[in-house]
Amino acid sequence: MGDLVLQKIAISGPTLASMIQRLSSSPADLDGLLFGHVTCVAPSALSDDSVQSTPDSQLVATISSFLSFPSLLSYDSLGRVDSSRLTLTNLNQKPLIGWFSFRRKTPLRPSMRESSVTRSLPSNPQLYLPIQNASSESLFAPSIFLLFTTPLQDQFIQTCQYRAFQVQSSNLCFNPLPIDIVNIGPAFRGHYGAFSPTSALPFLNCELRSSSGINECRNEENLIGMKRIAKDQSELDMCAEGMQIGRLNQLIGPEAVNYTAGLEDLYKKMLCKIESLARLVEASSAKVVEQENHNRKLRYKVARSAGLE
Repeated sequence: MGDLVLQKIAISGPTLASMIQRLSSSPADLDGLLFGHVTCVAPSALSDDSVQSTPDSQLVATISSFLSFPSLLSYDSLGRVDSSRLTLTNLNQKPLIGWFSFRRKTPLRPSMRESSVTRSLPSNPQLYLPIQNASSESLFAPSIFLLFTTPLQDQFIQTCQYRAFQVQSSNLCFNPLPIDIVNIGPAFRGHYGAFSPTSALPFLNCELRSSSGINECRNEENLIGMKRIAKDQSELDMCAEGMQIGRLNQLIGPEAVNYTAGLEDLYKKMLCKIESLARLVEASSAKVVEQENHNRKLRYKVARSAGLE
């Protein structure tokens, strides 16, 4: 089976951000496995030329998840991988497409040991995965290497550089591959066309009324109206404490342009509410930790007294 050449690697923004966060928070260099799938994509042949050539299908590898677990990816100082640990059972049946490495303040190119690891990774044919949408039954060997490094000199902001490669077993060379970050850029704006925001604010009547009509509705003294206003005020206090429902009514309709300061005040009160909840959670977490420490000391004393008896 000849080498299958990839055209690019795709990865979602959240997956890449999760990897960078995991690597940046690691106290030392780190490596791990990459999981995903390989798809045969037929590019569009639209062109203004009178003579059009049918383009060949492209192979795109998509990284869907990663795993940093030293006991799975084990190799010696020469970069020889212990393939006995890389089994489908140990990988929870996840399709392996390659591995990654992270090191600080080093050049953004594979080292000799990383090259050896990448070349020996596809040695187990059981890890080969089928290519989706392929015209023939072709298998892809886990030959992708994703390298992360940091700049050689310290910078004011945290920076992480990355580059993807595919090793070719025929000539033992590394081919750099472009990385396509899915859901970033104009091509993916259509994914959010059906977005509908969910707000915790109470439902208000958004009919266009005059100010006198709004005042009549706001000042109605019948029991049903008073209960509705009280219920709306209670729901509003859950997310913006201190904001009156009457002021919120002014932000709806044609006269809302005159109350931009009220809208800013609403956002400030919502932020204050979030900060107060955050402080409450922090305080409760501290109490939980304190209680756990107290219980641990109490269990130690009981066990020690039982031992003395």
